[in-house]
Amino acid sequence: MPFRHYEALRTFTLVAEHQSLAQAAEVLPLTKGALSHQIRGLETALGFALFERHARGLRLTAKGRDLLATAGEAFTRIEQKTAALSTRAAPTLTIGTTTYFASRWLSSRLMGFMSRHPEIRLRIQPMIQLLDFRGEGVDLAIRWGDGLWRDCVIEPLFPCPAFPTGNAAAWAAVERLGETAAFAAFDLLRDREGSSAWADWYRRAGLPPRPESQSLIIPDPNVRVQAVLDGQGIALNDDLVAPELTQGQLHRLSQVALETYGYWLAYAPAAAEKAEVQAFVEWIKAQ
Repeated sequence: MPFRHYEALRTFTLVAEHQSLAQAAEVLPLTKGALSHQIRGLETALGFALFERHARGLRLTAKGRDLLATAGEAFTRIEQKTAALSTRAAPTLTIGTTTYFASRWLSSRLMGFMSRHPEIRLRIQPMIQLLDFRGEGVDLAIRWGDGLWRDCVIEPLFPCPAFPTGNAAAWAAVERLGETAAFAAFDLLRDREGSSAWADWYRRAGLPPRPESQSLIIPDPNVRVQAVLDGQGIALNDDLVAPELTQGQLHRLSQVALETYGYWLAYAPAAAEKAEVQAFVEWIKAQ
């Protein structure tokens, strides 16, 4: 890969992570059009397509997935080496999480950690695709789900069962039709392809399963909450949407919940040896 394509390749890895030009543009100092131009230029130089483009966003091609695996590892090594060569005295701890979790739970508590550990420079990295956090130089990620991941070390943070939520119209449909009929017709909002959350919930509720084709993928949880409010479908949420539930903007559509779901700490085995990671894990679990 000629060095002149370095910037475009880095752009590719970020767009691939978000699966959306618009979302990638929010974290890069570039417009959506500039990102699209860089990606198409890289595809032309490589001689093959990196993405399949469709109405709901972007999807990696088989060659795109292969390139992402190699490029992501390379950028991780570059970032690790850069950090190792840095002359900064204070260690930097990078925490990856969604803006949803950061704004609704984490941010109000961070001053406690900073006061307790002034020697550690803390950096919060907003992320959407938390299943692949190493490429962003993240030391530790905070994930939501059932904790059944095998790609890293997982520690429970706190349980936060997931339950279906909808707007007032969705609640009225459940009241009018009953759960079985209403949940057979709702559009389902999911966080990513391959997620089993809705399938798990339908199974637990004793309702017929729904095919994945009858769902809309919205990776950003904040956008997903707004989509529910706008009537684009229903989503699995947790107690962090309590303000919207209390104000009547959102409604809990069923008492059935995924009780094993919650928030988890995820990090690579090597990160456990870092003193700053150990300090953060000890602190946040006490919260």
